[in-house]
Amino acid sequence: MRTFSTLVPRAAAKIDARTCGNFQGFRSAWTPSRLEPASIWPNPPTTPATTFARLSCAQTKNLSALLTKTLIKHRTSSNRHDPDATKALQEGHILSVLQVTPELNAGGVERTTLEIAEAISRAGGLALVASAGGRLEPDLEAAGGELVRLPTHTKNPFTAFANALRLADLSRRRGVRLIHARSRAPAWSALIAARLTGLPFVTTFHGIYNARSALKRFYNSIMARGDAVIANSHYTKEHILQHYHAAHDRIVVIPRGVDIDVFDRATISTEEIAALRASWGVAANDARCVLIAPARLTRWKGQLVLIDAIKEVAARRPGALKVILAGDAQGRTAYVDELQRAINDAQLQEVVAIVGHVGQMPQAFAASDIAVFPVIEPEAFGRGAVEAQAMGVPVIASHLGGFTETIVEGESGFLVPPGSASAFAVAIERMMDVGPEARALMGRRGAERARKLYSKTALQTATLNVYQSLLRTSRDSNNRDRIAHGVRA
Repeated sequence: MRTFSTLVPRAAAKIDARTCGNFQGFRSAWTPSRLEPASIWPNPPTTPATTFARLSCAQTKNLSALLTKTLIKHRTSSNRHDPDATKALQEGHILSVLQVTPELNAGGVERTTLEIAEAISRAGGLALVASAGGRLEPDLEAAGGELVRLPTHTKNPFTAFANALRLADLSRRRGVRLIHARSRAPAWSALIAARLTGLPFVTTFHGIYNARSALKRFYNSIMARGDAVIANSHYTKEHILQHYHAAHDRIVVIPRGVDIDVFDRATISTEEIAALRASWGVAANDARCVLIAPARLTRWKGQLVLIDAIKEVAARRPGALKVILAGDAQGRTAYVDELQRAINDAQLQEVVAIVGHVGQMPQAFAASDIAVFPVIEPEAFGRGAVEAQAMGVPVIASHLGGFTETIVEGESGFLVPPGSASAFAVAIERMMDVGPEARALMGRRGAERARKLYSKTALQTATLNVYQSLLRTSRDSNNRDRIAHGVRA
């Protein structure tokens, strides 16, 4: 007797994307947002005989994806107490992807890694992440990803080569179809592994890398060697084209995404805001304007510039501001000590607080009136500014890099000459002077734009489309090779 388990794969195989010549439709069929019954049955037919006759090419391929995903859910449900059976199903999926990143601590690279792992897992695929690990390991597991612990943060060439061999072996054992590197040091290991296994290789430029020597430029160039190179902004794309030998058609711009459901001011209670402000030393009746500078505590993020700017503002408007430096030092204790000395020397102990890593950034933005990003080097994208805008907080940032794309001058915030404490002081006072109603209006404009252009779903959809395009190209190439050798594809 034929069972559900045997009928579904046969049906899915018959409704294969190869029956339709439209490759764009094939990629769209894998878009998570389109794997829903409503997208497959826009006008439900009344009889089985008219069903397939009325399906368009794209709808047919959507049906194939849904059938496959349903089978995975069915089998996973029946094997929920058998992790090995679930892994076997995932490893047979076309979306079996190995992401390689140094660590899983706070930062845009790590969060994007988790978001793509979530998208792969939701599509029924295998989401492996090779990393040294970190505080976000539970988040990776919750997203449906699997950590493969390796010292991928190393810059030791011998360890990096050993990592390459381990990644190649892992890819063969687990049925990986594509390798995606997200940082320079592990990207070298990932490239070797991809070449040893014949797998497509993807890189993402998450930052703008300095290159003051030919050797450093060569080291950085690994990020431009992907079969597809993802740039997280148009600014980053132009940087790649100017400094590296990368074909224009291999570079895809995919802005970082923000989880709109998480960064939604409507989900934050007044009690949460009051509790967080109290922990910062801001009482319920405190009239001071709360300014937050969320960034890793590292020199190029410009915290010292901000302290100098606050010194000027405090001299002209004593008692008007409370400033929160929120960010992980990641071992840079000397820099934290330097920041504290600057605060003490300026007598700003009651004005500026270094609060370290903040786990709940939506609440932190909701508890703030202004967000500031005083970087002295270009941000490739600047995700924090988009998150602040999504929360309805007006922003002030350096007129550099990705901020020039994500912030609209005078509408969602102000752009300031980088490195100028006086210019930042003027911008802060200007933002204070416009009043709460004008700041709220700027916040609404920023939120609308962030939701339209920088959602997590858009990031996930675009990235999965890149994967599918490469996998299709790889499959077609393999088929041609088989035919050339007299083997039927």
